[in-house]
Amino acid sequence: MSKGVGEGETQFLTYGSADDPFVTASGESLPGVTIAYETYGELNTDRSNAILLFHALSGSQHAAGTNKAVPGTDHRWTEEMHAGWWDGFIGPGRALDTKKYFVICANYLGGCYGSTGPASINPATGKPWGGKFPRVNVRDIVRSQLPLLDHFGIEKLHAVVGTSLGGMMALALAVHEPDRVANVITIGTGLRSHGLQQMHNLEQIIAITRDPDFRGGDYYGTPGPVHGLALARMISHKTFLWADVIEERARVDIVQPETDLPWYKISSSLESYMLYQGQKFVKRFDANTYLRIIDAWQQFDLYEDASKAGRQPLFGRCKDQHYLVFTIDSDCCFYPDYQSEICAELKKAGVSHLRLTVHSEKGHDSFLLEPKLFTPHLVYALSH
Repeated sequence: MSKGVGEGETQFLTYGSADDPFVTASGESLPGVTIAYETYGELNTDRSNAILLFHALSGSQHAAGTNKAVPGTDHRWTEEMHAGWWDGFIGPGRALDTKKYFVICANYLGGCYGSTGPASINPATGKPWGGKFPRVNVRDIVRSQLPLLDHFGIEKLHAVVGTSLGGMMALALAVHEPDRVANVITIGTGLRSHGLQQMHNLEQIIAITRDPDFRGGDYYGTPGPVHGLALARMISHKTFLWADVIEERARVDIVQPETDLPWYKISSSLESYMLYQGQKFVKRFDANTYLRIIDAWQQFDLYEDASKAGRQPLFGRCKDQHYLVFTIDSDCCFYPDYQSEICAELKKAGVSHLRLTVHSEKGHDSFLLEPKLFTPHLVYALSH
């Protein structure tokens, strides 16, 4: 593989004020917003080579290279975060070729890796926002990143790329801001939150909020709802990989989690592996952020958004865009039927699109683990 982007650095864009607040879809306001972001490659003179990359639920702005420290993240920037989450895809000669493209990736509004979120200080109180941080939806998160494009003078993106939940962000940007993007690439995503996802997400919300240490979201300065967040991660982890793959990992990656169960004794490598996944996650993520992002996922329905705006068909304003829709055949988080729904709506609107199915045994996490399966098709789509 070609050499990557090397050492990276998170940057910050702050905008808005008490007199010019960021108003969320819920009607609540933030008197100023900071967005943490990283860039890779160089913006060309006519600013036509930019790609905006949206991360998955628990991802960050650090998509490529190595970054060992991010200001304001406290203990959450663990060693697990030092390598970029999409490093195999970004760099000279890679799928998102930094010799050709200028790649931007930002931490979500409501996040815990430098963007304004529940752990940020509320200027009205001098304390963390905690449980009083506004609800945000997918469109709020997308809108919060548009000032980044303005900051760089980018009128139209060459492409927007989104993986998993990030694919929902990419679709929302494409539908609501069709003049700002030429190519749309999604991997393992959908047009709306589906029933099985909603059930899994609800289980995770209950796990966190019913933890006695959650304290209504005002737990900063304490260990917080570590048991609830760990359980939430275990619930979600089951949808990332096929059960057979999880069992194989458990046999190979022997781990010894901290065991503080009141009476049950961990009796298999699979149980040990799952418990470890939960315990490892709480060291790098904030429970309030997890709730805000899952809430945005639960609310997401692009059909409803378009209907409220009087737009029919769904992709009616996207005729000048080109779409590449990836399906992962073993995905049990965003099932292949969800991408069939996307393509049916694109066809209805007469929008140019290509659907590709990646055959993988890795499940939903294939988009993180197997760049060779995606790279040739990404290169082709981005060359147009």
